[in-house]
Amino acid sequence: MNLFDVYPLYDVTPVKGEGCYVFDKEGTKYLDLYGGHAVISIGHSHPDYVKAIQEQVEKLGFYSNSVKNPLQEELAEKLLEVSGLIDYKLFLCNSGAEANENALKLASFHTGKRRVIYFKNAFHGRTSGAVAVTDNENIKASFNKDHQVTCLSFEDLEGLKEELAKDDVAAVILEVIQGVGGLDEASTEFYRATGELCKKYRAILIADEVQCGYGRTGDFFAFQNHGITPDIISIAKGMGNGFPIGGILISPEIKSSYGLLGTTFGGNHLACAAGIAVLDVLKKENLAENAAALFHYVKERASQISQIKKVKGRGLMLGLEFDFEIAGLRKDLLFKHHIFTGAASNKNLLRILPPLTIQKGHFELFFSRLKKALEDFEK
Repeated sequence: MNLFDVYPLYDVTPVKGEGCYVFDKEGTKYLDLYGGHAVISIGHSHPDYVKAIQEQVEKLGFYSNSVKNPLQEELAEKLLEVSGLIDYKLFLCNSGAEANENALKLASFHTGKRRVIYFKNAFHGRTSGAVAVTDNENIKASFNKDHQVTCLSFEDLEGLKEELAKDDVAAVILEVIQGVGGLDEASTEFYRATGELCKKYRAILIADEVQCGYGRTGDFFAFQNHGITPDIISIAKGMGNGFPIGGILISPEIKSSYGLLGTTFGGNHLACAAGIAVLDVLKKENLAENAAALFHYVKERASQISQIKKVKGRGLMLGLEFDFEIAGLRKDLLFKHHIFTGAASNKNLLRILPPLTIQKGHFELFFSRLKKALEDFEK
């Protein structure tokens, strides 16, 4: 095999997707409760999405950012309207790691400072700056360790006060709900105090909404549940429903100038067409509201399974925490029952990140197959 090893691969080759399902080359149907790392927001092959991309590629697939692109303006206008962040500016790129990289760079430009504070169990990406503020030493090269960063325990407000008081911090970066780290979410008091401290010490608050944003938690952005106002918000994953696109939303207090940020592929015509279609479907089909409603339903159904000790997360960013390590259950038995799910750093946690179009019937199917898988697991 000529490919560099990245992930241990499941023995399946999906060739088709439809709604909340994917199909392999033999025609076997799998219920997708993982959405390819929370990427599939409006369902596989949504007809409005397919039409938008087809129509755009017939007209113009790509030109660089050296020319006007009205699709970027349309995407920005719709995104700011649906999110309520009307006075923010949008910078478009290609991925979540790239979004965080640009957020960190812009924070340093704006403040003139260099150090960044991040939190235990954080995951912000695999590029140089993003991995430097990711709590996983196994994926950091020596090159990545040259950055000036400080890791604090999640919700360590006293530690945060102490570090910010040194007045050399450019940014505090956090996932409002940690994804890979295990679906942990701090208190509203912590988030609000963090915002106030950042303002006091002239540090930029970066909310990494790459996984928890775009309606997945029931709010458009997860931070909105806590009433805070980040200076920069990084976005990606569900933004393009599979087409690579990312971005940062930037507070009006942070001024732009030519040359600070740039990209060749970011905000290209096809990416914008995909992003516009996603926003239109999210709004038309009330998918954030669907996520909020289904969370309560899943919690109720999960409470009927004795091996599940806790349901973590919000909306359709879910973690089912079992009373045992679930690697075998997830990779062998649930897969055997044609269910795609995900893992986290918490080895007892089953991560559920389905398309936001999912319905109760899909979860009924999941829980019936989970019951069978648990019976097989206990034999």
